[in-house]
Amino acid sequence: MALAARLPASYAPNMSQFIPTKRTKVRRKPDRANYDRETIYQILDEAFVCQVGFVVDGLPFVVPTNYVRVGDKLFLHGSPASRLMKTLASGAPFCLSVTLLDGIVFAPSAMGHSVNYRSVIVMGKAEIVEGHEAKLAAMRDFVEHVIHGRWAQVRPPSENDLKATMVLAVPIVEASAKVRTGFAVDDIEEYDAPAWTGVLPLKWSAQSPIDDPRSKRKTPVPANIANYVRPQET
Repeated sequence: MALAARLPASYAPNMSQFIPTKRTKVRRKPDRANYDRETIYQILDEAFVCQVGFVVDGLPFVVPTNYVRVGDKLFLHGSPASRLMKTLASGAPFCLSVTLLDGIVFAPSAMGHSVNYRSVIVMGKAEIVEGHEAKLAAMRDFVEHVIHGRWAQVRPPSENDLKATMVLAVPIVEASAKVRTGFAVDDIEEYDAPAWTGVLPLKWSAQSPIDDPRSKRKTPVPANIANYVRPQET
């Protein structure tokens, strides 16, 4: 079935809000729900590893994989022989999730502890990206999403590389975010306890680069690697 035929009549990529559906409406802690397109895209753009859930022969599977967002689509790639890619390429429905951990919330009670986070759920179906130029552009977007400037520093994919790689496009049609911020929500009476309470913020932190011993050239660490941060600076 053509991709356009699968999109709901209400789908409009330029809408500022995603319309909650039965599959994306946040029911548990609905006050944490966010359907704002910009917020959802910011979360997707900060991360680059997702978990993809799908069903094969009645058995559920969840597979971690890299992705990149380009406009109103997500792109996935992998071996054509992989169970994940074969299943998604068939048009089977799947769920993709991304979570960013922002902090540990310390409460006065054991049960009151929590975490601050930003998460996104995307429900969708995929289509195969065909053609040399389209696949090459997607591979460049994958590399640049992880680290800006890397594509120009390395050998681009060969024709054989592209033949051995399947690229899938997923229109972002059904999506929602869930975000927790702030401190513990224990009753005020709990704060008579002597334990420290507050939030321990967490963020991505790159360590010192390690040279590959197989490298034949002693190339200095480029600035985009030495100064790596997430989210990437634009």
